[in-house]
Amino acid sequence: MRAQSSATASPGIAVPAVRDSRGVGTLQAALGVLAFSLTFPATAWGLEGFGPWSLVAVRSVLAALIAGGCLLALRIVPPDRRHWPGLAVVGAGVVLGFPMLTTLALQTSTTAHAAVVVGLLPLTTALLSALRTGSRPSRTFWIAALAGAAAVLAFTVGQSGGALTTADAYLFGALLVCAAGYTEGGRLARVMPGWQVIGWALVLCLPLALPVAAFALSTEPVRLTAHSVAGVLWVAAGSQFLGLIVWYRGMAAIGIPKASQLQLAQPLLTLVWSVLLLNEHLTVAAPLTATAVLVCIAVTQRARG
Repeated sequence: MRAQSSATASPGIAVPAVRDSRGVGTLQAALGVLAFSLTFPATAWGLEGFGPWSLVAVRSVLAALIAGGCLLALRIVPPDRRHWPGLAVVGAGVVLGFPMLTTLALQTSTTAHAAVVVGLLPLTTALLSALRTGSRPSRTFWIAALAGAAAVLAFTVGQSGGALTTADAYLFGALLVCAAGYTEGGRLARVMPGWQVIGWALVLCLPLALPVAAFALSTEPVRLTAHSVAGVLWVAAGSQFLGLIVWYRGMAAIGIPKASQLQLAQPLLTLVWSVLLLNEHLTVAAPLTATAVLVCIAVTQRARG
């Protein structure tokens, strides 16, 4: 009888611990989404004073210096050689590819239209994750994910008038490279701390970003304003480093597919910031779409992965 009582007590202790871990992971991923939601408005601010190449290169250099300083201060040992190819994918997709392509797109596109990319990103990340890691989310998960993506797409395309622009090629390219970077980063975050994943990816890109920054700053006009400086600082420290730290930690805790679905709320948050920071007009469809998206997020978080 004592053995039976002990056996039943152990699961009772373990379950709350697992739930707490998932709750913390969900919170971390949500904080990452909040940080990312400011990326497009901050980029628009940055473009007021920097050229597109200067903006992306400078943000990468600043973020790499922050990350490198943290790694040196804490005396972190470099990862095993087998992890560097994955870190290169993270760097190419998240550090360089996505910022560059979306910055080029935002030269001719509004933040509302660019949010279409973010609306499709969770579904693309889940698809790439299934191919890369062998995960098999349930049918309910996929139905909710597709419904959420459809709701976000309908809202963001409606906001932009339904017209496709020349920036779409950049946006869809950014979608693919970022999903690859998220998938590989989420996988690596299971074997090393999430902040080290993005930290080493940033350091890996520094030898390329530094000369590009020097060249771009010498060829593109620069006009320092409060908006442009604040925009660069946010996309470097907030989006490129701090946001990715909590994002990768969250993905490692709750899984890549479920974490990616939290990003369904990101386009709506971006549109709110666009109204507050860029004075863009927001239609009455926003609260209706927000409700639909939150329902889809709730379903995906409860569905088995």
